[in-house]
Amino acid sequence: MKNFEIELSEKEFVLFQKIIFKETGISLGNSKKFLVKNRLYRQLLAFNLSSYSDYYRFIQINKTEKTNMLNIITTNETYFFREKSHFSFLQNEIIPFTDNLRVWSAACSIGTEAYSLAMIFQNSNISYEVIGSDINTEVVQKAKMGLYPLKLMDKIPDVYTQNYCLKGKGKHDGWFLVDRILLDNMRFESRNLILPQEDLGLFDVIFLRNVLIYFNAEMKDTVLKNVLLNLKVGGYLIISLTEHIHNLEDYNLKKKHNSIFQKEK
Repeated sequence: MKNFEIELSEKEFVLFQKIIFKETGISLGNSKKFLVKNRLYRQLLAFNLSSYSDYYRFIQINKTEKTNMLNIITTNETYFFREKSHFSFLQNEIIPFTDNLRVWSAACSIGTEAYSLAMIFQNSNISYEVIGSDINTEVVQKAKMGLYPLKLMDKIPDVYTQNYCLKGKGKHDGWFLVDRILLDNMRFESRNLILPQEDLGLFDVIFLRNVLIYFNAEMKDTVLKNVLLNLKVGGYLIISLTEHIHNLEDYNLKKKHNSIFQKEK
């Protein structure tokens, strides 16, 4: 059976659009039809199903596979020290003026952002706590492991690779492990940002990067308001350089730098 033999109809695509929106708040535009078809095709083969409609019916009765489907759809590419200006902001404008930081990587994927933050804080010799969260349960487990292909080490500054990255040998050749000492001040959890996260407490800095682009205007507003409940007054919200927040006064935010905002009240 070849890929083109099972087509994803417009009607079937709408079904997946709706369930993904209901479960995650993510709005998949029509341009994502090919992505959905390709990412879910292996699941059709795995369960010997002949149509995407059959798979849709299957995930209605199998919660484990529904979670797996959401994991497959919400997996995104990530790497260490992405968007360097944000880490420079931390090093130059926050860390020198504090000895204790609590930071939330609110869409941590496989953990590269959270570990990047921890490396900086650990090397700065300050007290810190980094919480990494993602709706995708599979990437959260990968984040907890902290084991990555060696190619992902390329963007990590030398001072951190020397101190916190352990190259694998034998069966782990071609991989590196993030030093477990960082986990003394970190934890990873599965969290859905369309819901309030009151039990997480307050943070000095929240990274919400490459997240808002996946939501429509209404859901984007919901996610922002939920996340900002966890940001201290005077704390910083950092989004991707390619994302935007309009009507800052609605969120009690003021712009400090490009893609960096401070909570006013």
